[in-house]
Amino acid sequence: MNIDGITNGLVIDHIEAGKGMELYNALHLGDLESSVALIKNVTSHKMGKKDIIKVDEVLDVDLDVLGFIDPNITVNIIKDNEIVGKKHIELPKKVTNLIKCKNPRCITSTEQELPHIFKLTDPATRTYRCIYCETKARETRV
Repeated sequence: MNIDGITNGLVIDHIEAGKGMELYNALHLGDLESSVALIKNVTSHKMGKKDIIKVDEVLDVDLDVLGFIDPNITVNIIKDNEIVGKKHIELPKKVTNLIKCKNPRCITSTEQELPHIFKLTDPATRTYRCIYCETKARETRV
């Protein structure tokens, strides 16, 4: 397999194997006019297997989305065929509209225009709770 390098863009690396498509969809990469490569199950010395996404365009990606889906991701910024920046992602302290509150008594159930905001309450277990009703989030995304 031969995937071309990119001149200006992003390489989203160290994605847990199998989560590449979820990230592709969450970042709406299918809507881009530029080239996007999703490489699945790449052999990795550190991880065993991993996914990689290459985007041939400089984007302002939502780091909270990346961190929520997989906090071990690395984002490399490429300019003129050189890595000019590297971002290590962490679990976001707060996420907005990435998950929905499932509590039928939560105010977000009746007030449709309210954003679904969850705060990180336990980083060790990756537990998020609704800021309005304290309901624990499930792994379901919006």
